[in-house]
Order: sequence, then structure tokens, then C-alpha cells
Amino acid sequence: MKAFELSKPSRCAILSGGRWLNPDDFPGDVTLGFEGDALMLSADNSPVEAIRLEWETGLLPGAKIFGDAFERGYGDMGWRGIEPERCLPWYTAVDEGGQMSFVGVMTGANAMVSFFVTRRGVTMMADVMSGNQGVVLGGKRLEVCSLVAAFNRNEEAFDFLKAQLRRLCPAPKLADHPIYGGNNWYYAYGRSSQEKILSDSAFIAQMSEGLENRPYMVIDDGWQLVSGGGSAIGGPWVGNRMFPDMEGLAGEMKRLGVRPGIWMRPLMTSEQMPKACVRTTMDGASILDPTHPAALEYVSEAVHRIVGWGYELIKHDYSTFDVYQCWGFGNRGWRMNRMDKPLHDRSLTTAQAVRRLYETISGAAGSARVIGCNTIGHLGAGIFEIQRTGDDTSGRIWERTRRMGINTLAMRMPQNRVFYDCDADCVGLTREVDWKMNRQWLELLAKSGTPLFVSVDPDIATEEHRKALREAFAIASKRRKEGKPLDWQDNLCPEIWDFEGERREFDFNEPVGNYTGEVWWR
Repeated sequence: MKAFELSKPSRCAILSGGRWLNPDDFPGDVTLGFEGDALMLSADNSPVEAIRLEWETGLLPGAKIFGDAFERGYGDMGWRGIEPERCLPWYTAVDEGGQMSFVGVMTGANAMVSFFVTRRGVTMMADVMSGNQGVVLGGKRLEVCSLVAAFNRNEEAFDFLKAQLRRLCPAPKLADHPIYGGNNWYYAYGRSSQEKILSDSAFIAQMSEGLENRPYMVIDDGWQLVSGGGSAIGGPWVGNRMFPDMEGLAGEMKRLGVRPGIWMRPLMTSEQMPKACVRTTMDGASILDPTHPAALEYVSEAVHRIVGWGYELIKHDYSTFDVYQCWGFGNRGWRMNRMDKPLHDRSLTTAQAVRRLYETISGAAGSARVIGCNTIGHLGAGIFEIQRTGDDTSGRIWERTRRMGINTLAMRMPQNRVFYDCDADCVGLTREVDWKMNRQWLELLAKSGTPLFVSVDPDIATEEHRKALREAFAIASKRRKEGKPLDWQDNLCPEIWDFEGERREFDFNEPVGNYTGEVWWR
């Protein structure tokens, strides 16, 4: 890729009042410019929706271009040829026959930023919406994002990309021990109880017997008062009749030899809330506005209460869907936004609002580890320790695990221990998924150097299962160098891996007799 100076784009424009405006047509109160590599925007009362920058460059024939995702991956991250309409969130790398180039933005940006690459140039889009309307800065100066680039490096693609991502996140918040253990979702799917969690905890403790670094057992959706089906699965964050003593349960789990973890959906509640802090409703429950002080106070109190019960890991979920009203795969190109109203505080971009929510959760969690699920990793880096990097795997259909789990494990591997610990989701060890497939998935996760979580019903675990789990936990409990996907530039589901010098080839293709072709049913 021909080098270009970040602070000197060939063209720039802003979207204001639904119209794209060139610099000569900017409203009088709007200024846009660079301070070093930081893009700065200031305005008084003029709403600004987006910023577009273009640089002229050129690509050699046969170039491969890397694309990530705004939040979780949905089986579509990876290397491809030139696709002018392909949205490349946060950063991109280009491989021109071993000559590597990169452009991206620092983590913690105040906008949703993406790139588009053509044979002739690079375009950056920065979405600075506040809900469904342009941000109104009221005289403030906003650092939209800070850009980073590298050009024409003769390096191996994986090592090059990992090195550039380190530049994007100079201060990650990392757990001081490897993360592994159990999660009950992919066999229970919300049908659980206090007694069942204790049985799961005893099983996970047995599979990790003798290991100094103790495993987690995460209680997933189904424990809270409003649960048991439908989409209204939020607060109040107290136990239902199947979970009558959440504090006592945490204590019993610890006595069994596991670290207690728990799931929550921070922005949904069935409790009465001030009307001004409710953005919308869903099945009678309220979705809270993360820019309203009462909403953040509610979230903080809920997390603080759960940690006070003794839970050492908080898995928070659904916030991207609840804020943006769409999943990551449902975004409209560069605009990941289906919101139907502005935020309560229109002086904040939606990206800023999301970061404040993450900071609120992390602050209330204290010393407990935090894992974000359906969260925006580029905004959470440096705030929480673990990121669920892909959509759900499955305890029912192997093809979903292959699409969602293996792709995100490989393509987000350069982020591991650079932004946070990258969790590619669980091994759903059930009767419905071929053990030949799950055994390989278990081995890959254990040796990858990323968090390993398993969903196992103890009642169906055979001696072969138990032996494999003990071996996997022994590996995952210790810090190791991350695995490297060797065929990741040619295969969206890499099967050839390097584990600390050991080359391993997997076969992730389900036997024809078991194949359904279905990936969206969990």
C-alpha cells in the first residue's frame, strides 16, 4: 500500500442535518482538524452525525485485506480480496505478497470508526451520532479518535498485526491468572437451580483437582427473578425461587473449590424507573439510557450487590443490542445504529455513552474480574479483563460452534493479552454434538492460551470425557504462549495451528450423516 500522511487526507466531509458537507460548507461553529494523529471536532449547536476522510493510495494485484467486527464476530472476520463495500471496523491490515500495511484507531475512541479499502484509496468513517441524531457538543472539543498506521513492512502477517494492535492499546487491563472453568448455559439453556449449580461446581472442581489456579463456575441466565423464557430477562438482580440464597450459593461454591461467577444484563429491568432514563421497552421491561445518571446508578448498585454476595467474575451481556437496538451483524455498513431516538445527554456520542457504562460496571466490580459479552471490544479494552469475542457457540449444533467459535478464536487471536483475554466461548459437551468434533474444539481452546469454558452436564460425562477435561484444564490453568493459526489467510475456519512449536492439523468438518447446515439455532 502506498504510504499516506494520516493528518493530510485527500478529502474530508461531515454529515450534518442529513447532508454531506465539504469544508467550505461547514456551519460556522464547526471546526475539524488534526492535532498530531488525533482527529479533533468542535461545534456549538450544529449537530454532527459523521465524519468522512479519504486518502489516495494504491494496492498491488492480489492484495489480501483483513477485516474485524464492531462487537463480537459472527463467523465473518478474516482475510479477503478487495471488496470496496466491505466495512472494516476499527482497523485493517493489507498483505501485498508479504509486504504488510496497517491503519487503525486507538482503543477507547469517542466514535464508531471503520475503514473501506479500494484499489485506489482508503476511506475512514467516524460515526459520532448521539442515539439517532447528531451529537451536539455545546462548544466542547471532541477527540474523535487517534489514528495509527504502518506501511510496507516485510513481516509475517500474524506477528505484524499483533504488533500493530499493541500500539492501539498501550494500557490493557489483564487478569493476573489464566481464566478457565465451567458455564452452565450450553446444556441447561436457562433451566437450572441452586442445587444444580452446586452439582456443576463439584464436577468442575473434580476435573481440576490438584491445580493451584482454581477454575470459575459461571451461573448464566436463569438465576434472576425475571427469567425463564422470552426476551425480558433483566433485573431486578435478585434470585428467583430456584435460587433462594445467592450469597449462600457463592459461599458453597467456594467451599467446593471453584471461583463463583455470574451473568447479568445490566441495561434491562422490570423495576419501576424514572421515565427520563428509560429509552424503550421490551415485553414490558425497560431498557435504560446509559447517559442518564439514574440508569448508571442502578447498574452500579446491581453490580456492587452481586460482588458483595461473593461473586468473583461478572459476565455482562446484551448491552450493544440494548443500546444500538441491533446485533453486530445487523449494522448498516459503517453505521451500527438502529436507534429510534436520541440519548438523554446529546452532548455525548453513543461511543462515549457505551464507555461510561463499561467504566461504571468495572468500577462497581472492584477486584472481581469482568467479562463483556455482546460488548464492543475496542471500547472496552483497558476497562475490563475479558471479552467474549464471538457470537454464541452451541450445545446442539456443531456447525454453529464451527462458524462462531473457531473463526473468532483465530481472527481475534492477535488481540489476546493485547486488548484483554479473548474468550471464544464454550465447549457445549452434550449428547447432541458429536464428541469427535467437541474433543478437537476442547483441545484447540485449551492449547490456544485463551480462556477455556465448558458446559457439561455431569450426568452425561463419560470416563473419556472426564479424562479429556482433566487434561484440558491442566493445560488451560497455566499461562502459555497463544496458539497461532497458520492457514488463517486462506481459511475462515483455520484448521492448521502452531502451539509453541507443535504443528497440529484439525478436521472440523462434521460427518455427512450429522450435517444439518444450520448455524443460527442455539
